Amino acid sequence: MATNPKVSLTDLPRRQFIAASGAAICSLSTSKLTWANQDSVRSESQRAIPLGFDNFSIRALKWNASEILDFAGKQKVDSLLLSDLDVYENHEKKYLRGLAMKASDLGIIVHAGTGSICPTAGRWNNKWGSAEEHLRLGIRIASEIGSPVFRCYLGGEKDRRTEGGIQKHIDRTVGVLKKVKSAAMDANVKIAVENHAGDMQARELVGLIEAAGPEFVGATIDSGNATWTLEDPIENLKILGPHAVSSGMRDSTAWLTDTGARVAWNAVGDGLVDWGKYTELFAKLCPGVPFQLEIISGFNKPFDFKKDEFWTAYPDVKAVDYEAFLRLARRGQPIAAGRANEPEFQVQELLNSLKYCRDVLKMGNNK
Repeated sequence: MATNPKVSLTDLPRRQFIAASGAAICSLSTSKLTWANQDSVRSESQRAIPLGFDNFSIRALKWNASEILDFAGKQKVDSLLLSDLDVYENHEKKYLRGLAMKASDLGIIVHAGTGSICPTAGRWNNKWGSAEEHLRLGIRIASEIGSPVFRCYLGGEKDRRTEGGIQKHIDRTVGVLKKVKSAAMDANVKIAVENHAGDMQARELVGLIEAAGPEFVGATIDSGNATWTLEDPIENLKILGPHAVSSGMRDSTAWLTDTGARVAWNAVGDGLVDWGKYTELFAKLCPGVPFQLEIISGFNKPFDFKKDEFWTAYPDVKAVDYEAFLRLARRGQPIAAGRANEPEFQVQELLNSLKYCRDVLKMGNNK
């Protein structure tokens, strides 16, 4: 298993933390890289993959959009996914356009996002009004901030175990999406539905996109969430990649247990994904889509598929998808849970991932 060098950061006030973390990524030694596929040849198309991150990677810092943009500028990334609506100080036009100008000055493309837009899902809440009102607000925010997409999701793994299964929630989400079709198309904003927290496998999300309308709905492809639906991330990419308009990326480690398997998410380069192969395919299937890091490390989750009741949530799983996941899990070794909620740890994991993507995978244009 490849291992990233670690960045040591002290506990600093916000502004100092931004400056220190910017310096830290520049000071990491590149003399003894131990990452997998270090010597493999990268195509020119891979070198052009825009590199960014999701603000959820550093959620413990509780920064607002402007502070996150300051940090993103220090890291010289190409894109930034602001994946929730609470990150903004307000939703007024003047404020949002000010953020758009700031991002433009930094050379950063912003992707806007939110949470669940499915009223029957467990993660749904009505903080932003009805599902339709929620989406219309998001479309407006995306338009004002200069985002070509509005990322959202259905729900999570538990929705697969409700009456009617995941298809009931897919159908409800499709109905909601169709109500905002004209608003999305008029604003030139594509709704980017994520494969999120074990809710939909790639084939199921493609079905949702096709049912709603691919002219205004696409995918936010999440490599880590693929392993939460018993998918190998590369096989997930083969299916979902042609529909991707946004992304959330991290590594995964899976290993077999007496009851099934456990999955841990990792910094990019610390897990089992063959990132040389993944990014070569990503460049072909997702041209122009930014590779946005959503690093969520420090814990692991069981999937007890040796128990019969587990499969009630997966009545239509494809054997080929399950076998690909098993091949991945057979290669993994257990990883202990740890520091998932510590601010310094979250920043460290993100910086290490950015460095791996630049130094090994040759991503990023905003130098």
